[in-house]
Amino acid sequence: MLDKKITVMLPAYNEEKDLPLLLDRIQQALSEWANYRVLVVDDGSKDQTAQIVRGASTKMPVVLIQHPQNMGLGAAMRTGLKAASLDSDIVVTLDADNSQDPELIRRMVEQLATGYDVVIASRFQPGAQEVGVPPFRVFLSHVSSAGIRTIVRYPGVRDYTCGFRVYRGETLRHLIQVFGDNFIRENGFSCMFELLLNLRSLRARVTEVPLVLRYDLKEGASKMRILRTMWRYVITLTRGLLPISWRTSSVRE
Repeated sequence: MLDKKITVMLPAYNEEKDLPLLLDRIQQALSEWANYRVLVVDDGSKDQTAQIVRGASTKMPVVLIQHPQNMGLGAAMRTGLKAASLDSDIVVTLDADNSQDPELIRRMVEQLATGYDVVIASRFQPGAQEVGVPPFRVFLSHVSSAGIRTIVRYPGVRDYTCGFRVYRGETLRHLIQVFGDNFIRENGFSCMFELLLNLRSLRARVTEVPLVLRYDLKEGASKMRILRTMWRYVITLTRGLLPISWRTSSVRE
């Protein structure tokens, strides 16, 4: 069994349909291999998300943190990463909608052990697939990703927005030490892009493994507002090219 302590952090908002199966899949993937816990940040859900997590805690190591109201993905990531990084060697972030396979975590952790600080499950590596994703969404994600890669040029990174990642705990602690709560300022989906821009400023080493994204397995509706998210990408990119001193001291939007 791996001797590193792993925290799998799931930001969740109204995920009662998909979360039970995902928790079962995480348990199957990690219980015989890793010293792990699951940390679910319930971002003000109005369904049975919190009750599902409490029920799962009787059969697996899962902890619940609740926001009193919905604050957005970025706020849930900020809460979860701060809590997860405190005493974890490795932190995994995973979407709570059951579209990403927890079996991939082991391969990603093995890549981390070869000298990287962050490993991304990427939609843009050879062998990756996007199953059940609407064609328009696929087109937009590929076009925006190509544009971001052209401008940012972060070595090892092709997928700047996927939420399935593995981080060294010490890398996250260093990020939070440098940026404070501004290590994530975006409260929407652009927070994943922002995280990478801030990690780039610290010269974190990143690699990717191919992801098979299974939108056909998710039962809940998508929560992304596409046009607003793309506009926030532009704002995040502009801010991310500014000096660290500006990004660490400015008021979060």
